[in-house]
Amino acid sequence: MTEPRHIRSYVLRQGRVSSAQHRAHETLLPRYGVPFTEAPLDLEQLFGRTAPKILEIGFGMGETTAEIAAAQPQNDYLGIEVHTPGVGSLLKQIDARALPNVRIIQHDAVEVLRHMIAPGSLDGAHIFFPDPWPKKRQQKRRLIQPPLVSLLAQKLKPGGYLHAATDWHEYAEQILAVLSGESMLANTAADYAEHPAYRPQTKFETRGLKLGHGVWDIIFRRA
Repeated sequence: MTEPRHIRSYVLRQGRVSSAQHRAHETLLPRYGVPFTEAPLDLEQLFGRTAPKILEIGFGMGETTAEIAAAQPQNDYLGIEVHTPGVGSLLKQIDARALPNVRIIQHDAVEVLRHMIAPGSLDGAHIFFPDPWPKKRQQKRRLIQPPLVSLLAQKLKPGGYLHAATDWHEYAEQILAVLSGESMLANTAADYAEHPAYRPQTKFETRGLKLGHGVWDIIFRRA
């Protein structure tokens, strides 16, 4: 049976890849990368241990991912990103900081969820500052939509969490509504959650807060 076509939440732009990012991509991706396949991953085998497994969708340049993984060595982190500069950047950080608990898949997140992540295998999932696609005609491209949330909820263990963060209030409202509409998930707060200590504040976020911009954390758990 053919999988239903989904709208891509990203545009693959030919962004500049620095020589260091290119070198990391060429030399380190074979070590820390996971090729896309249409078969479920054995996450314990992948990381070589039994430990909580956290998925991150769209890690950007990887600073937050590396910071969290360094601070939480008891957890394993599987990051998904399509853009080569970001993948190269995180690979450099994994190598420089000697992080054994991070792996990367450079592929479309929806396809990875459909084919590579087994139901009930994740202890948590992070979606930090996804592209807000602010123009009305673009909003169909937003990542956090009911089909993705339903698929992601199926991959969480009972008690596993889904943590989204955005600095666009209108998108925060949509995320809260979409997650509230998923029967497998329950909010951990009355509406928006307090900024949890494990999510580092990025330079971009700090600058925005100084300018009076808000940031909203939304954290739900699998029932």
